[in-house]
Amino acid sequence: MRFSIYSWRIPIIVVLFFAGACIAHRKSEAPGPSFVYKGSKITTVEQWNKKRKTILAHMQEAMGSLPDLKRNPPFDVHVLDSTTGKGYKRYSIRFTVAKGENLPALLYLPLEQTAGKKIPAVIALHGTDELGKLSVAGYSALANRDYAKKLAECGYVVLAPDYPSFGDLANYDFDKDRYLSGTMKGIFDHMRCVDYLQSLSMVDPAKIAVIGHSLGGHNAIFLGAFDQRVKVVIASCGWTLFPYYDLGPAMEKRYGGKLGPWAQKRYMPLLREKYQLQPERIPFDFDDIIATIAPRVFFTNSPLRDANFNVAGVRAGLKNISAVYKLYNASDALFTCFPDATHDFPEAATKAAFQVLDSVFKR
Repeated sequence: MRFSIYSWRIPIIVVLFFAGACIAHRKSEAPGPSFVYKGSKITTVEQWNKKRKTILAHMQEAMGSLPDLKRNPPFDVHVLDSTTGKGYKRYSIRFTVAKGENLPALLYLPLEQTAGKKIPAVIALHGTDELGKLSVAGYSALANRDYAKKLAECGYVVLAPDYPSFGDLANYDFDKDRYLSGTMKGIFDHMRCVDYLQSLSMVDPAKIAVIGHSLGGHNAIFLGAFDQRVKVVIASCGWTLFPYYDLGPAMEKRYGGKLGPWAQKRYMPLLREKYQLQPERIPFDFDDIIATIAPRVFFTNSPLRDANFNVAGVRAGLKNISAVYKLYNASDALFTCFPDATHDFPEAATKAAFQVLDSVFKR
């Protein structure tokens, strides 16, 4: 049975571009082995919903507990400056997410709005670029990172926040905050971004998406797992299964293990302190997390030559993810893109992701 919000059917989208084929399509391969809950194979949505709760609980064992989102002060938005672009006005803002916690962000609003018409919104999360939110606004030295700007040009309301230790949060002190991980701080901030977007009168509260590359890619996944108000999750170069994560001997030595980079304060330090960087001891993996997004739309851009997130681990994870989407009869809500590229969000993949987004929100 499918929920009413998924009564539409997303068409198969095939996008071929001249510089290496990038194909975005609904997942059509035969599903892999189903998840197991309390020793039994999961065969129903009801069983999966129980498993989903345990996955979110296990994530919090490694990330720390998600703070209460029901008792937070007003947003108290401060506009710092503004500029006009192609079809949009961009505001640099800072707003309150919790007592003593303010979040700097870029807010893009369309210049032209149809009276009474609500507009879809997207949270755009940046990668590991010191510029933070400015990198997705077109200021990055790397190409293909300006998806916040591009989405604004397409008529979306876009909110692009800084992640702790980047941009205007470059001096963030992880030792003095209330979170056990930078990852959980990010999840809380991004859920408050959903709250803020839903508070805007022009935004359609039922049409909110998240997009991100690399750091932003897995943060998009984490947000989608914890917040079911997010209807589309687009992750570029954001994940592979933990056993496949390997940045090479130099990085392994620098961080004390293959999973050492994941255990930095800005991510999940408990992966070292509690689980000794051993994948088999960590109580969740990315296939678990992404499967919690079902039956909502998930799009992954996973380049064949990504040295950060091994594509073999992506393909392995998609077997279980596909099985869960099949439980919901929602296989057409799972999209994959495997461009012949390195750790990048190529133009072909970006266009494919935008087509999926438009097919959901602008039909």
